[in-house]
Amino acid sequence: MKHFLSLFILVSILVSCSTKQKATIGMPPHKQHPYITVEDGHFMRDGKPYYYVGTNFWYGAILGSQGQGGDRQRLCRELDCLKEMGIDNLRILVGSDGQRGVTTKVEPTLQVSPGVYNDTILAGLDFLLKEMGNRNMVAVLYLNNSWEWSGGYGFYLEHAGEGKAPRPNEDGYPAYMSFVEKYAYSEKAHQLFYDYVRFILTRTNRYTGVKYVDDPAIMSWQIGNEPRAFSRKALPAFEKWLAEASALIRSLDHHHLISVGSEGAWGCEGDFAAYERICSDKNIDYCNIHLWPYNWSWARPDHLIDDLQASCDSTKNYIDRHLAICERIKKPLVMEEFGYPRDGFKFSKDTPTQGRDGFYRYVFSLVGDNAEKGGYFAGCNFWGWGGYANPRHEEQWQVGDDYTGDPAQEAQGLNSVFATDASTISVIRNEVSRMAKIGK
Repeated sequence: MKHFLSLFILVSILVSCSTKQKATIGMPPHKQHPYITVEDGHFMRDGKPYYYVGTNFWYGAILGSQGQGGDRQRLCRELDCLKEMGIDNLRILVGSDGQRGVTTKVEPTLQVSPGVYNDTILAGLDFLLKEMGNRNMVAVLYLNNSWEWSGGYGFYLEHAGEGKAPRPNEDGYPAYMSFVEKYAYSEKAHQLFYDYVRFILTRTNRYTGVKYVDDPAIMSWQIGNEPRAFSRKALPAFEKWLAEASALIRSLDHHHLISVGSEGAWGCEGDFAAYERICSDKNIDYCNIHLWPYNWSWARPDHLIDDLQASCDSTKNYIDRHLAICERIKKPLVMEEFGYPRDGFKFSKDTPTQGRDGFYRYVFSLVGDNAEKGGYFAGCNFWGWGGYANPRHEEQWQVGDDYTGDPAQEAQGLNSVFATDASTISVIRNEVSRMAKIGK
C-alpha cells in the first residue's frame, strides 16, 4: 500500500467492504492474490492447492435477470444448495446470440444482433456474479459456442454475410457442421466476436461497482463452449483464431485465467498434436476436456448399466492421453463437461440413476486420486445442474419451461442432476468432502 494505515483502520475498511474479502496482512505475497492462479502447473486459491468438483450452470445469468426467464429467488436457492453441498465452481454461459423464437435455441438472448445487447441479461449476469461473490463461489464464463443452442458460430457467420445457418433439428448436423466450418476462416466473423469480447470484459458490475476484470468471483474467461475446426483442413486457421482470441482477452484482463473450452482431441478432429499446440499457447493457463460416453457411442441407450465398465475404461484412456500432454506443458487439466443418462434412457425425475452414479463415482475418484498425488488433473464440472427445475416437456425445452441442465435442443432431464437425485448428490458430497481435505 502507498500509505501506512493503522491495522485498525485497515481491518475496518475490509470488514465494511461488500465483497467480504479477508485481510491478508502478514501472508506471503502469493497468498494475497484474490484470484485463482496457476503456479507450477497447479491451481492455487488463498495460498493453497485448489482441486475441485464443480458443475455446469449455463443458465445462471438468465435466472439472475428480471425479465423473461428470470427468477432471482430460484437462483439464490440454487446457489445456496450448491454451496451447502460444497460446490464452489460453476461453468456459465455469458449469454446467447440472435433473435428469439428459434426452436432449440436458448432464450432470451443477450446479443440480439452484433453490438445490440439485452440489458436485462447483462443485469442478470451482474446479479449472478454478486451473489456468487457473496458465497465465495467462482465462475468460469464462456463467451462463444460452436453449437446452435446459444447462437455462437452460426450467429457470427450469418452477420458476416455467409448466409443463413442450417438448423440441425431441421437440416441435420452434417449440414450444420459443414456450414460452421467457415467460422475458422472468417475474419469478419472473428471481428464481430472480438467486439463482443471487448464489450463484456470492459463492463463494470452495476450492483457491486467492481469491474469484471477485477472481480474475484470470476475464475476464468473461456473462449467458447466446445470450439471446433469442423475439419482437419481448417485446423491451422482454427488454431490461429484461438491464439488471437486468447491474446485479446489477456490484453484486456491481467488478473483472470484463460481457457479454451475444448473437448480435447475430440474437438480437434482427433488430432492430439493440434490440441497440444493450442494448449501450449502462452495465454492459455489450463487445459480442458469434455467426455460423453453415450454421445460418443461408448454406452448404448438400452445397455447403460451393462456398458458402464467399458465407458469407464474408455474414459480413463482418454483422460490419460490428455494428462500426458499436460505433464509435458505443465498446465492443469479440468474435465469440465461429462454426463451419463438416467437408467433406461428415461428422462423423468423419478427414474433411477444407478449408471450415472457409477460413472460419476469413477470420474471423481480419478480426480481425487490424482489430487492426493499432487498431479495435473485438477478438477471436473459435471453436466449439469438442474436443481429445483420441474421439466414440462421431455422432448425439448419450450418458452416458459423451467431451465434445466439440458439446453433447449436436448431432452429435458437427459443429463440433468436435480435436487431430488439423492443418490447422485450423495456421490457428489463424498468426493467434495475428499477434495476439501486435500486442499487443507
